[in-house]
Amino acid sequence: MKAFDDPIPPPPLATSGSNVRRILTGLSLVAFATALFSRAVDPIIPPIARDLAVEPASVALLSTAFSIPYALIQPALGPLADMVGKTRVMTVCLVVLIMTAAAAALATTFPVLLVSRVVAGMAAGGVFPVCLAIIGDLVPVAERQVALGRYLAIVISGNFLGASLAGATSDLIGWRGVFTVVGGCGVAAFAASLYGFRGARNVTRARRTSTNVAATFAAMFANPRARMCFSAVFLEGVAVLGLFPYVALLLLARGETRASVAGIVLSGFAFGGVAYSVMVRVLVRRFSQSWLMGLGGGIAAVGLIGAAFGTAWLAMTAEFAFVGFGFYMLHGCIQVQATEIAPDARGAAMSLHSFFFFLGQAIGPVLYGLGLARFGKAPTIASGAVVIALVGVACASWLGQRRRST
Repeated sequence: MKAFDDPIPPPPLATSGSNVRRILTGLSLVAFATALFSRAVDPIIPPIARDLAVEPASVALLSTAFSIPYALIQPALGPLADMVGKTRVMTVCLVVLIMTAAAAALATTFPVLLVSRVVAGMAAGGVFPVCLAIIGDLVPVAERQVALGRYLAIVISGNFLGASLAGATSDLIGWRGVFTVVGGCGVAAFAASLYGFRGARNVTRARRTSTNVAATFAAMFANPRARMCFSAVFLEGVAVLGLFPYVALLLLARGETRASVAGIVLSGFAFGGVAYSVMVRVLVRRFSQSWLMGLGGGIAAVGLIGAAFGTAWLAMTAEFAFVGFGFYMLHGCIQVQATEIAPDARGAAMSLHSFFFFLGQAIGPVLYGLGLARFGKAPTIASGAVVIALVGVACASWLGQRRRST
């Protein structure tokens, strides 16, 4: 089977503008609710550790417990979404997420909480990459980076509130209240999606059969562009998001015990991402893909260097905003490339994209934990800065060149 290399996009789907807007609105609501789940645990690691009598370093691995199942489920959920309907898979996964929030809120032991996060990661794996695939189905490639930027603004806003709201809620009513709140948001998104996704299955279904799956994956891995995209997002996950579970612990080491402060620091990353999404149309018009990727990696690296040597939490918030702006500038360009790897199997393509991204997020906390314990804060975080800078340079050189040659 021929590799998906510089493919010719399929003709636009026959659907009205109002239907597209309604579907994209439904996607945004479900993605926002799901984003609340993904980063809600990071600021509340210390209170969970105290309440359940578990070492904080063990609780920090709840991030890995979410990320590894998210990654491992991708090769199954992506092709399944192509076959049975993308919005159908998303809706079922959202219901499962709501159930995991209820289980986490009622958990009295750490193993129960751990299992709830494992299942939540698997369910979230059927939302984010499928959203990206649907956007690829509905939006022409010329407008796709702007559309993806707006989608990222929704997801980042969910991450922003997931971190900051979790910290504030924990300070007010305890960490169990965090899961109650995000679960309630999931219920509201589910109710709204019943209208938003009405009639969407015929628009977003790729009509592939299970016999295509193995050949499709083989063709993707034969494509040099795919290998570059997947490697880049893996390293992004390791270098940047792998640090997040340790932010609250780093602040605690300086005497800052408020979970709300950890949430504010983490929300700086989201603020930087929102700033990028607001500016994305102007950036795309003024700069080439190569410049955006190289610049994004460099800006993220500068932010991480600042965090490696900074002390005050207000300064860390600003530094994380730089990291977020640069990260999403780089990541957004890679996403556009990934949506064109296999236009007739975008669910499968974006599932592999997310597989490697979240695999990096799963491995990142382990590597950061080892580095912080052995080498200390500054050398470990600075190493992450070097990695993200090199990813930006490599993508600018290779993916940018490939795009100019198409």
